[in-house]
Amino acid sequence: MSGSSFGKLFTITTFGESHGGAVGVIIDGVTPGLEISEQEIQAELNRRKPGQSDVTTPRKESDTIHILSGWFEGKATGTPMMLILYNEDQKPAAYDSIKDKFRPGHADFTYLSKYGIRDHRGSGRASGRETAARVAAGAVARKILSGKGISILAYTKRAAGVSCTIVNPAAIEQNPMRACDPEAAVEMVKRIRYLADKGDSAGGIVECIITGVPAGLGEPAFDKIDADLAKAMLSLGAVKGFEIGSGFSCADMKGSEHNDEMDRDGFLTNNAGGSLGGISTGQDIVFRIAVKPTSSIAKPQETRDIDGKQTIIVTEGRHDPCICPRIVPVVESMAALVLIDHLKRQEALHS
Repeated sequence: MSGSSFGKLFTITTFGESHGGAVGVIIDGVTPGLEISEQEIQAELNRRKPGQSDVTTPRKESDTIHILSGWFEGKATGTPMMLILYNEDQKPAAYDSIKDKFRPGHADFTYLSKYGIRDHRGSGRASGRETAARVAAGAVARKILSGKGISILAYTKRAAGVSCTIVNPAAIEQNPMRACDPEAAVEMVKRIRYLADKGDSAGGIVECIITGVPAGLGEPAFDKIDADLAKAMLSLGAVKGFEIGSGFSCADMKGSEHNDEMDRDGFLTNNAGGSLGGISTGQDIVFRIAVKPTSSIAKPQETRDIDGKQTIIVTEGRHDPCICPRIVPVVESMAALVLIDHLKRQEALHS
């Protein structure tokens, strides 16, 4: 296995590099007859694409989707769907001066250690550009889920040290941070601009709420619903932490505080985050991820080259000073891929 595939009954395999000819995905397990348009997929890709504001990379990519197979007259045929996005604004020459140096925070050293060869152009396969393929696949998964009453909403909860104090869903797509608090978003942008001017970057926390999930999704032991969500999120290069429900705060709670008691109408609280024993409870699934500061920064840093010599590196090129705004639709897409796969497993169990 190459590590480029995800899922069991609804599977995706992504391909492509940041400065190669294209990135894309092959999806297997799409429900035959599903009505899905390129415009619906494009709408999700537009939320992830670069160049949206001055807190994202200025790289200009239209990220225009092309469906090459598994689709006929606006409907999925049930055979593998191939979705592709051609790269249009590659500037690999920006990396020539550092092609023999390992960038701190990047996968340069580890990719070379694993394969004995690496694509130095904008991180190659390790680039965040690979996530465009995930969003394309996620749009297809979300279309199926929406027909079953399942919705997914993610947003920036904290960035550059600024936390949201309210959750206003209407505000999320109305500010460049995709934050749930418009006033906090203004301060986030201010701090990120300041850091960017200093050649630095910022991290943050993204929260995701999944509603309409039926009870019973998830598998015992290794394929728990929360375990698969954690794997999905931690498979994103910028994500360094995952928590569900009360998360790490449960370490300071008593059992009597953390247990979600029940009455005849259902659960009274949701400290479990919508999962017990790795199986969905029917409540909202609520989780958060920690997004690291962008590794590509203009500040001089110490590193070594491929010959083992110590050197100084300055990473040029076009990079997001904060990844949070563009990772929000990626988080939603990966959550959708987990949910649709487990939904299909549950349907197969009772068929």
